[in-house]
Amino acid sequence: MSMPWNGEEPKAAAPLGPAPGDDDLPRRPGRIHISARQRGVDLTTLGRLALHLPEILASTAVVFSLSYVVDALFAPPWWASLACWLLSGAVAFHQPCERVIARWLYDLRHPTLEENRKLRAVWHEVAARAGVDERGYQLWVEESDSVNALAAASHIVGVTSHSLGALSHAQLAGVLAHELGHHIRGHAWAALLIHWYGLPGRLAWRLLRRLAGRIDRLSTGATALAVGLGAAAVMALAAATYGLIFLPLLTPYLAAAVQRRSELRADEHAAGLGFAPELLTVLRNEHERVGPEPSGGGVIARLLDSHPDVHTRMHHLQKRLDARA
Repeated sequence: MSMPWNGEEPKAAAPLGPAPGDDDLPRRPGRIHISARQRGVDLTTLGRLALHLPEILASTAVVFSLSYVVDALFAPPWWASLACWLLSGAVAFHQPCERVIARWLYDLRHPTLEENRKLRAVWHEVAARAGVDERGYQLWVEESDSVNALAAASHIVGVTSHSLGALSHAQLAGVLAHELGHHIRGHAWAALLIHWYGLPGRLAWRLLRRLAGRIDRLSTGATALAVGLGAAAVMALAAATYGLIFLPLLTPYLAAAVQRRSELRADEHAAGLGFAPELLTVLRNEHERVGPEPSGGGVIARLLDSHPDVHTRMHHLQKRLDARA
């Protein structure tokens, strides 16, 4: 019996997935070689960081302004608050903090004894093929009746309970290899960094929108003055920045396109480890189980979708298989 991976005693559960004799995952022969370079950054990661840079700068400006207010009211140096916020991002990648993120932000739990046995066996093979240290990641389970998984922060790999019960060892390996691709290519840590450092700016924007919603309570003259000043400020900023002030209006569409590309890159990583047939089978079976994707929402909704449709993913995986044939 394997020891609990997280230092806590897992709860007993009924066996999940294929029996040990039905394990269809071929093992990598020979010794396991750990690559000296465990992670990297691809173009989609750099693209996401670049697209969200204005949002991060806006958040920095908000925190900078609040630091001056705190300095004026309570007398600590203004740079102390700003420095604490800038350094706080590193804390989010500390493994104990990631455990809190996994539990409270993503609603994940530790695997049971049987879940852990299957999950660890499959993860060992995926990590061996990729040349990464399997102990560098935390494996979690999400209670869900869909086939899905996630990669978050710097060490979190989560998989749904339905995936553990419904998928074979080889199919589960394809799903986990996809999530490992997000980690190795830098997608997961970049997403957390963008979320954390963009939070003050998003909160300030929501506050401004709420205040703007109360403008109808002003008198006609005050409303006209506020609208005029706002329009003048926008025009002045547009002229000073050569129209770049309007670039954030396109950011959601560009960011969604980059995220869709990152999903295809993660599929490529799984295919590169030899899991293209298994991942293709998972996508096809899930598509048949759930049925066709709803066509509602129009073009705008599709442009804002962060995931490519299943047909696009299957097409790219099939091209990889045909190229190897």
